[in-house]
Amino acid sequence: MDMDQPDIMCLLLKFMTTLNNSWLFPPARLTLSDDEVHIWRAFLDQPTFLVERLAETLSADERSKAERFRFKRDKEHFIVGRSLLRAILGGYLDIEPSRLQFRYGTRGKPALDIPGGGTVRFNVSHSQGLALYAFTRDREIGVDLEHVHPIAEADQIAARFFSTGENAVFCSLPASRKDEAFFNCWTRKEAFVKASGEGLVRALDQFEVSLAPGEPAKLLNLDGDPEKASRWSLRELTPSPGYVAAMAVEGQVGHLRCWQHDYCGSPLASLDA
Repeated sequence: MDMDQPDIMCLLLKFMTTLNNSWLFPPARLTLSDDEVHIWRAFLDQPTFLVERLAETLSADERSKAERFRFKRDKEHFIVGRSLLRAILGGYLDIEPSRLQFRYGTRGKPALDIPGGGTVRFNVSHSQGLALYAFTRDREIGVDLEHVHPIAEADQIAARFFSTGENAVFCSLPASRKDEAFFNCWTRKEAFVKASGEGLVRALDQFEVSLAPGEPAKLLNLDGDPEKASRWSLRELTPSPGYVAAMAVEGQVGHLRCWQHDYCGSPLASLDA
């Protein structure tokens, strides 16, 4: 069978991705049960031919927004990231991705604006060419992703934005573990405020999360109330070397399934995390 250049590029992308990660490709038919949370990982740096294909699924407003980006890489990341969100949601809802419409809450959190689409809740985060998408049903969810790098002002930022307990743990750690601990705390806090939809309205020092490297992700207290915090679940995610990520969701997580987006469309099995 003859293959054109885009087909060869797709197979090469798939082969390289399989070698370098433990996240597997999804099945052909997507289902999302009430007790499940699905996390998708996608790489935003893609060949020009693929970016052009993906751009065709965007709305006129989204294409206009893409054109406003000053740098080509940022523009292409937006196109890839937004079109993949449409593709995944379309798979869950069995709707053509280009037909999806979005609305935004008072704090800017996006949601589907189509009949029956409100049952699927989602959130997105991206950093340094990598994106994470989180999905569940009938409950709020948030995800945050950060590329780990040294921050000269980490101690000052922790003192200002972390809770008293978090700051005490952070200060007790050796310097070699502080970068990871800082981003553990930051991503867990961001995932929670994104899930709650409160954004910057909620002070970051008014709730507490675990942060020590190796310690399970957990919301320890919320407004000084551990019982209130227990109504939420936090999970640490391991998207790729050099990155830290977290997911927050209302209630308990029956199954957390992690998927690698397949740009070429060939289904493989799921991975329970």
